[in-house]
Amino acid sequence: MPMITTIPDLKTALPGPKARAIIERDAKVVSTSYTRDYPLVMARGEGCAVEDVDGNIFLDCSAGIAVTATGHSHPEVVQAIVEQAHKFLHMSGTDFYYEAQVRLGEELAAIAPMQGSKRSFFGNSGTEANEAALKLAKYYTKRDNVIAFFGAFHGRTMGSLSLTASKITQRKGFGPLLQGTYHAPYADCYRCPLGYRPENCAAECLNFIEDQLFVHLVSPDEVAAVMVEPIQGEGGYIVPPNVFLERLREITTKYGILLIADEVQSGMGRSGKMFAVEHVGIEPDIVTVAKGIASGMPLGVATARAEIMSWPPGTHASTFGGNPVSCVASLATIRLLRDGLVKNAATVGAHLLAGAKALMDKHQLIGDVRGRGLMIGIELVRDRQTKERATTERDAVVRECFKRGLLVLGAGRNAIRFSPPLVLTKQLADIALEILDQALTAVRR
Repeated sequence: MPMITTIPDLKTALPGPKARAIIERDAKVVSTSYTRDYPLVMARGEGCAVEDVDGNIFLDCSAGIAVTATGHSHPEVVQAIVEQAHKFLHMSGTDFYYEAQVRLGEELAAIAPMQGSKRSFFGNSGTEANEAALKLAKYYTKRDNVIAFFGAFHGRTMGSLSLTASKITQRKGFGPLLQGTYHAPYADCYRCPLGYRPENCAAECLNFIEDQLFVHLVSPDEVAAVMVEPIQGEGGYIVPPNVFLERLREITTKYGILLIADEVQSGMGRSGKMFAVEHVGIEPDIVTVAKGIASGMPLGVATARAEIMSWPPGTHASTFGGNPVSCVASLATIRLLRDGLVKNAATVGAHLLAGAKALMDKHQLIGDVRGRGLMIGIELVRDRQTKERATTERDAVVRECFKRGLLVLGAGRNAIRFSPPLVLTKQLADIALEILDQALTAVRR
C-alpha cells in the first residue's frame, strides 16, 4: 500500500459515506456500553497517521488510548508478529513453556523500576494486570484491605473497578463492589481536593491517609497495598509533585504496606522514561503495565519483587495471558523504546508541552497545561480565577479537532489528553498545536 505522506488530509465530509454505513451496522450488533467520541472508522494506520474507510488521513495524538507506542503497524513489530504467527499462535503459558514468554520475563526483570530479582505474571490487559497485583498483595501480606485514590482508573473488572474512582458511570449499577477498599485524595495541586494551596496540597492529601483513614476507618496493619498511578490517566492527566510519591513510599514502608505502581498508561516510555516513577526515584513493590507494552497486541503484566511473587501453582493463572504473538510484539516494542523512542518521547514531549503552554496566552479557555514526555493534559476552564470546569467546551474542542484531522481524547471531566505514538516528530507536534489552536478559536466563537 502507498505510504502516507500528507498528514492530515481530509477528502470527504466527516463521517464519509462508507464510515456512516459501518457505524449504522455497528449500532445494531455492538454493545451500547462503548464510548465513541467521534465517528472515526479506521481502515489502516502508519506511524502517527490513521486513514479511515473513506480515505481521510488523520494525525493521531491518541494512539488508540496510549497503546500504539511505536506507531501504527511499525514494520519491526509486524515482522515479529508474522514470524511468530507462522510458528504457532497459542500454547498457554500457564500450563506449558515457550521461550518468548521467558525472554519477555527477562526483559521486564531488567527494566522494571525495582532493585533485585523480579518475576512477572502475564495477562491480557491493564485491568487483568491490576487484578493480579491486587490478589498478589493480599496473598503475600495476608491482609484484607487496599487503598487507592480519588480520580484513579485501574480498570473495569470487579476488583480493579473497586479501586477505580474516576467517573460515577463506571461504578453505577455494579455494586456491591470489593469490600475493604478505601480512597484518599490525589495531589491534583491545580485544584487541590482538600482546598489547600498548591505548595501544601501534596502533603495534606497524604496526611489524609494517616490522620483520617488510619484513625477512623482502617488499621494500617490490615492494609495490604496502596495502588497509585504515578501520573493519573483517566482522572485528567494529573502530574503530582515528586514529594507526593516520595512520602507515599515512606508511609507504605513504615506500615509494611505494599506499594503498587499502576503504570498501565504512564509506563513503557510514554513519560520520557521507561516508567513514570523513575522521574521521582522511588521503587514500588509491584508495577503493572499494559497499553503500550506490545504496540497494540493484547498484553498486561504485573511485575513484582521475586520474594513477593512466590505464590504456589494454581493460585492465579490466565489461559491467553502472555500469548506468544503478544510476547514477541512486546520484545520488539521494548527494543525500539530502548533504541530511541523513550528519548524521543522526552524531547518531542517537551516541545509539545511548551507549545501547548504558549497557547495559554491566546486562549483563556486553557486553565492548566501539565505532563511528562508524550503524556500531556490540557485542562479547560470557563474562568481562570474560579477554575469552573469547561466540560461541554472540552467535548466541543475534541470534536473540532476531529473535524480538522486531529485525533485527541478527553481525560477527566474537562481535560484534553495528548498521548500520541512515541514516534511523533516536532513537525507533527506543531501541526497538532496548530489544529488545537484552530479548534479552541472555533469553540470560543
